[in-house]
Amino acid sequence: MGGAFLAAAVLARVGGRIGLPTIPLFILAGILLGPHTPGIVLVADPHDLEMLSALGLVLLLFYLGLEFHLDDLKAGGRKMALAGGTYLALNVGAGLGFGFALGWGMSEALVLAGVLGISSSAIVTKVLVDLGRIGNPETKPILGIIVVEDVFLALYLAALQPILSGADSLSAAVVDGGKAFGFLLLLALAARFGTKVIGKLISTGDDELLVISFLGAAVFVAGVSEWFGVADAIGAFMVGLMLGSTTSGARILKLVHPLRDAFGAIFFFAFGLSINPGDLPSVVWPVLAAAAVTLAMNVFAGMATAKVYAFGPKATANISTTLVARGEFALILATMAAGAGLDERLAPFIAGYVLVLAVLAPLAAGRSHWLSHILPGGRDEGGREEDADHGSGRVSVPAS
Repeated sequence: MGGAFLAAAVLARVGGRIGLPTIPLFILAGILLGPHTPGIVLVADPHDLEMLSALGLVLLLFYLGLEFHLDDLKAGGRKMALAGGTYLALNVGAGLGFGFALGWGMSEALVLAGVLGISSSAIVTKVLVDLGRIGNPETKPILGIIVVEDVFLALYLAALQPILSGADSLSAAVVDGGKAFGFLLLLALAARFGTKVIGKLISTGDDELLVISFLGAAVFVAGVSEWFGVADAIGAFMVGLMLGSTTSGARILKLVHPLRDAFGAIFFFAFGLSINPGDLPSVVWPVLAAAAVTLAMNVFAGMATAKVYAFGPKATANISTTLVARGEFALILATMAAGAGLDERLAPFIAGYVLVLAVLAPLAAGRSHWLSHILPGGRDEGGREEDADHGSGRVSVPAS
């Protein structure tokens, strides 16, 4: 564990000197020191870090929930649903079409629809934090799209599982989907009406007790969410949403930072451990084609979202590039596909695709002003002023 933390820190420090984002460097550390590359092997079995990696994802999404206030959700629910639905229609539809075009089979195409269609909540969160964009106006629809994706994810997994397992029982799929939706509804009702009670339960003047309390709540609800067929990430997000609206929200936001950063690094390191570089050459062309499809669909989705929210070209470019990353959910699908005995090319394809976009997304998001120049209205006077103000991709985050 110590070696994993230090390796990630050393590579991130070196990369920081030449302007590289930390996410792909944490992943690279996992690849270089994992079981699939020659030389020093710090972690022979990626499953050894499975729980710590899951904790990293939970904390990243818990932090996201703290930043996403209930007032934002209530005020922009219809726009959020429209933006999220448009994003899913474009990306999931393109993923399904791409899967059929590859000709690997019906089940494989359904898996690829999810792989190409769903953003990485962890990487999106880390990009927003690293670039200092949490306080930007376009961040609210970005987070809204992630929420819609997570709701879709619960229903999608419930529907996909019986198909991959060969089950022909529609009733079983309906029961699983209903169970997931019911639990999501319960969390939403608690976030909407139970904030005062939750605030009294969590409130304490002792930082130590507050850390233990919010960490226990986030991890426990994440675990229960998974048992109900809902992604553990969305459970942690909902806990953050609840606690962020309490009187302790500002203190929790401050106290969770070091935990988020440390275990978030382990999440990306563990992701790198699972990638075998030797499998990638056999699927390099499909991977590059899929990455190009995703980039194009994200630009269209960004433009559609910007139209809903009446944003300019800079915000459009930020939305388009920030949501490009694919990650933890795609890896879950790769594991499910391998267990179901689907086409053996799926696993290396998914690994290569996720790696390319995990590296590309932070770089593209940090240089989104390049895209804003070629979007409609991107070269008018206002656009140039906006780019001059935010060209570095770093802005100050207003106090919560």
